[in-house]
Amino acid sequence: MSCSVARRLEWLTVSSSTPASGIEPIPEAAPLSLCAREPHVPADRLVAEMVPPPRFDSVRFETYIPDPNQPSQTEAVRVLADFAAGLGGAHAVGGAKRGLFGFGRGRTPKTPAGPRGVYLDGGYGVGKTHLLASLWHATPAEPSLKAFGTFVELTNLVGALGFQKTVQTLSGHRLLCIDEFELDDPGDTVLVSTLLGKLVDAGVALAATSNTLPGKLGEGRFAAADFLREIQGLSAHFRPLRIDGEDYRHRGLPEAPAPFTDEQVTKAAYATAGASLDDFPHLLDHLARVHPSRYGALTDDLRAVCLTDVQPVKDQSTALRLVVLADRLYDREVPVLASGRPFDTLFSEEMLNGGYRKKYFRAISRLTALARDAKGLVEA
Repeated sequence: MSCSVARRLEWLTVSSSTPASGIEPIPEAAPLSLCAREPHVPADRLVAEMVPPPRFDSVRFETYIPDPNQPSQTEAVRVLADFAAGLGGAHAVGGAKRGLFGFGRGRTPKTPAGPRGVYLDGGYGVGKTHLLASLWHATPAEPSLKAFGTFVELTNLVGALGFQKTVQTLSGHRLLCIDEFELDDPGDTVLVSTLLGKLVDAGVALAATSNTLPGKLGEGRFAAADFLREIQGLSAHFRPLRIDGEDYRHRGLPEAPAPFTDEQVTKAAYATAGASLDDFPHLLDHLARVHPSRYGALTDDLRAVCLTDVQPVKDQSTALRLVVLADRLYDREVPVLASGRPFDTLFSEEMLNGGYRKKYFRAISRLTALARDAKGLVEA
């Protein structure tokens, strides 16, 4: 029995009302369950999906709204637009088309020395991913010659293909964008830095954002010095671009909606086509059995995620898995309707003051935004 079945049966027993859409809560119309999904993602899908996530399909530099009180945001748009325009002839134009893993392509000439990358330096919620995706869209190259992914997705690609094949896969690209470079994992930082060195030698332009190193969190929100130091020999290839500002997801927006009742969440799940319904503690247990590289596939075709009995997360491993799920849901614009505790109580004070503080605040911010999006599921 899936982790949401018990609560669905309980609601069917005690409730005689029908969902807002008028659809009777019969088994054929039962919601989906994340706990019932165990996706397996082939390597070729990992390569094909290295594009901006659905939430950023339509973003462009023109749709980024700079805060008038933060001139660095306007300057970032100008610099990145110029950077994208400069990539028009940066890489082996007219070369033979490459296969999935880079085979069948002639050797490409190296690009001139000097900064061949940009590093977007700013706190969470200032629009770094929006700008990074806009750079990807603005770069004059076919989508197959541009790659966009998080640091975790890039390390997953290396794990799936192997280091050399990953180099072959990406070396024919004109641009590689890496969101949330994980400075808090020394081993993976060295791995990806070595990979980026190979790609720079092949003429690939780079763009990145990063998190903040543990131990530096109390000294400010910006991580350019940490980033450039951790990538060591690659630092000369990056131009830091600082983006000041407050979390835009809370700029001028109302407080996050209070959690709903179990019955409201269950009714909305039954009334919403493509919604999932799961008990939050059981979902956390299930996430421990699914590799985080598969969390994107876990959310395939979902229109909404409904969760009952949201509780504070008790340990850091579980909390970090929840952060990855929150990122994938936010990328895909999947609203999250929940009962139990508010999302800003998910992580303990110790977690919020620790080495992964930035990740937890980002997760709270994103889940709060998705909770606002889900409010209409009940009001309908």
